[in-house]
Amino acid sequence: MDSYDDRGVGGGHGRVAGPDSGTVPEPRTEPDPEPRTRLDPEPRTGLDPDPEPHAGPDVRTDPEPRTDPDPEPRRQPERGVGRAEPRAGMAGLSFPYQVVAAVALSVIGLVTCVQLAMVFLHVAPSNTLTKQHGKGIDEWVYPEFEQNWKLFAPNPLQQNIAVHVRAEIAGADGRRTTPWMNLSGEDGKAIRGNPLPSHVQQNELRRGWDFYLGSHDSQNRANGLRGTLSEQYIRRIVMLRLGEHDYGGTVERIQVRSEVRSVAAPPWSTEKISTKPSYRVLPWWTVAAADLPEGSADQKETDQ
Repeated sequence: MDSYDDRGVGGGHGRVAGPDSGTVPEPRTEPDPEPRTRLDPEPRTGLDPDPEPHAGPDVRTDPEPRTDPDPEPRRQPERGVGRAEPRAGMAGLSFPYQVVAAVALSVIGLVTCVQLAMVFLHVAPSNTLTKQHGKGIDEWVYPEFEQNWKLFAPNPLQQNIAVHVRAEIAGADGRRTTPWMNLSGEDGKAIRGNPLPSHVQQNELRRGWDFYLGSHDSQNRANGLRGTLSEQYIRRIVMLRLGEHDYGGTVERIQVRSEVRSVAAPPWSTEKISTKPSYRVLPWWTVAAADLPEGSADQKETDQ
């Protein structure tokens, strides 16, 4: 009777013994197949029929492996995420300091609004407010915030004004008077060719002289305290300029004058304008210790 090999069908090597074979077949020398994975099906022999599929309680098919990339790992919540962040600015201050800061900001805003309003009324044309409160506006504006222009009605300069000075010097050879020195001309020389001229060179002497003219009448009489203040300002400017020159003695008195020349008409104009100079000569001023620059030798001698 024919019989199969005791290893059975589908054994380790999958070989079947023939009916006339009396010996055990030799083992196969072929290399072992690649190791099977979980998803590889069971190898079949050529003699075994296809097994009928059946679903049993112990049979389980593994799903196909996922080829999509792993999702981003969940981040653990950082420590203190739920805590409130510290407040910045005024909100970070305590209540008393918030009150102080609010009051300070209110005062600064109020002063700024008053300053803008006063300067606007100062340069604006004459109106009801300026007529009723002109004195208060002038007290606020002068002398620190004075404006030399008028709103809606600019008046450009049509004259060249130069300020001259001469001094009376007391020296070893007696008293003598210096010739007139053009202070405005010296400022002009310092400005020409200078890409960044200083504010002093451009405006100190000019604004000081405008201040004097606005606070004096045609007879050089001061109009109140502003007139006296403008005289002191002019004397200090003059003595500061004279201190840059060596006259070989002590400056006892000074005299200031202005030279006014009208700007000539352009060539295409038919207007006839005289360019002859006109002078306004001020009286002699005696130099006092308050008129001298601080730290000068002349001031020390005067104080002694």
